[in-house]
Amino acid sequence: MATIGLSVPPGFTISTETCQEYGEHGKQLPLGLWDEVLDGLRAVEQDMGAVLGDPSRPLLLSVRSGAAISMPGMMDTVLNLGLNDEVVAGLAARSGERFAYDSYRRFLDMFGDVVLGIPHSLFEEKLEALKAAKGVTLDTDLTATDLKELVVEYKKVYMEAKGEQFPTDPRKQLYLAVLAVFDSWDSPRAIKYRSINQITGLKGTAVNIQCMVFGNMGSTSGTGVLFTRNPSTGEKKLYGEFLINAQGEDVVAGIRTPEDLDTMKQCMPEAYEELVENCCLLEKHYKDMMDIEFTVQENRLWMLQCRSGKRTGKGAVKIAVDMVKEGLVDIHSAIKMVEPGHVDQLLHPQFEDPSVYKDKVIAMGLPASPGAAVGQVVFNADDAEAWHAQGKAVVLVRTETSPEDVGGMHAATGILTTRGGMTSHAAVVARGWGKCCVSGCSDIRVNDSEKVVIVGDKVIQEGDWLSLNGSTGEVILGKQPLSPPALSGDLGTFMSWVDQIRQLKVMANADTPGDALTARNNGAEGIGLCRTEHMFFASDERIKAVRQMIMAATIEQRKAALNLLLPYQRSDFEGIFRAMD
Repeated sequence: MATIGLSVPPGFTISTETCQEYGEHGKQLPLGLWDEVLDGLRAVEQDMGAVLGDPSRPLLLSVRSGAAISMPGMMDTVLNLGLNDEVVAGLAARSGERFAYDSYRRFLDMFGDVVLGIPHSLFEEKLEALKAAKGVTLDTDLTATDLKELVVEYKKVYMEAKGEQFPTDPRKQLYLAVLAVFDSWDSPRAIKYRSINQITGLKGTAVNIQCMVFGNMGSTSGTGVLFTRNPSTGEKKLYGEFLINAQGEDVVAGIRTPEDLDTMKQCMPEAYEELVENCCLLEKHYKDMMDIEFTVQENRLWMLQCRSGKRTGKGAVKIAVDMVKEGLVDIHSAIKMVEPGHVDQLLHPQFEDPSVYKDKVIAMGLPASPGAAVGQVVFNADDAEAWHAQGKAVVLVRTETSPEDVGGMHAATGILTTRGGMTSHAAVVARGWGKCCVSGCSDIRVNDSEKVVIVGDKVIQEGDWLSLNGSTGEVILGKQPLSPPALSGDLGTFMSWVDQIRQLKVMANADTPGDALTARNNGAEGIGLCRTEHMFFASDERIKAVRQMIMAATIEQRKAALNLLLPYQRSDFEGIFRAMD
């Protein structure tokens, strides 16, 4: 982004090769690397006119991961690095006490969680207790004095959880944060995500070290995440969310439910216009739909990150077709933009008739990932995986998802969260897998300990059936009927391009006339496998005849049973041949 002239905070990158060396040599940094990091730090300090650890000219850093293939939420980030009691006092003198101590408490939380392995819930408990004591509901309602109290409480968490003080040396903080980002490459959640998505051959993660820019400096600051096109539908319109007086983790982690980009357009029109221009430049440069993180600090826009945006099958096909029409890409490039899994998603079911369940809609959330899901309610990832292994369809219901839930999210047919927006962890991961997701559903209350969902006067228990409409955000009581989609519109156009260049014939597995007709309508040129034994599953009468044939005691009994089966099979084969004619 910097090379094409966009405003990017100064910084430097430790390469993926270094992560590979780190893992191969007993998790030791390569010889001489730390000296190179300090050289890079000095260059950033000179560029910014600030120094890491200097209270009079404080420089704060972000330390982020950066793999060659995007793995949203799977690896670690540390923000506001460089703060201690002396530096926060200097920052307060320059930028105000509330901002300084808000940044400090965020850093203590994130550093403890990511770097030292202290559960985030321990910090969250302190925060919720303070808000309850002060009679407020939002983090932003806490005063500077309140935040100073919270910093003291957060430091106690370090002693209670680790038996040691929070490390105050900024360079030691940086060293430990670099190790933590490298270590996150081999975390269980990252390994499982790569396995699920068949990501192989990568060397590791890079570490991006940048100076901090702040979205939590008051009403003229904010942070957001956006896609340059709608990742669910492919519509050419900015799709994203924005939070005033917040930092990026508030949006992507689903900690606060954000507002849409119209809020930014109204409150910060100049920064918004620059953002729109930047999005156009990035699409032209990368020739793809982009996922962007940005921050506005006192009305100045900073671009923090961009990557190819995760998208649904419907979104992928429309984006590819539209970009050909716009002249951004040619047909061959457009075909490469759509993965086989995207086409597979378009063959998944939708609700047959949404009008029939309108009186059963019990709550509305955000339409985070389209499609339909029907399943039995479970409340944690482990149960989702266990029930799925038993052949059950499940809907995973959480207050908010975290990267540790990735296995259960993959096992579920749909995901429902009470907090988080359309760019939260649950939404991004679900869209990447083509799973239905409804997020930010504040109408419901989840009680994990009792395993119930409370909606008004209704109580939904573990194992009860729920249906989700990820295209509308509807949460529907009971098990609603689904119908298959059709091959038409943008998908039809896209597949016609594929037909122009493919050299393989596509056959289908079809065991019934209905299967054969569906295959033919979707472009199959023949049947590669027809399992006649599956024909017998069509009715109880057929199964009974097969059992009679197997259990026959005499040749005559066996022939009689076979004579019962013959008309069924003859009729099925006639139907299959007719469908494929």
